[in-house]
Amino acid sequence: MQISKQETSNTQAERKSFLDNIQSKVKNASDMTDTIVVPRTIFKGYLGIMTGTTIVTLGGLINREKHPAVFKGTMAGGLLTSLYGTWAFVRPFIVKDAKGVQKQK
Repeated sequence: MQISKQETSNTQAERKSFLDNIQSKVKNASDMTDTIVVPRTIFKGYLGIMTGTTIVTLGGLINREKHPAVFKGTMAGGLLTSLYGTWAFVRPFIVKDAKGVQKQK
């Protein structure tokens, strides 16, 4: 019967992090390090659309007979926020001169 000896090393250079172990098993290692740069206006568009939808939903939950001013205010605010979000999302594709995120100084 042979007993194999397992060597252990405590050096920091030979230890691999959790992400290094995952990255070594991924077929395309660049999938772990790829990043997508989203222009700031598109990000504002996402936030505007999501916020506007939330405000309209909250306005729909309000009793319109008891609080008509709050109902109209939340609906108008939500619709305007969604409209701005749509414009901010679409603007870089329509207006070709719209600046995105500046990568270099």
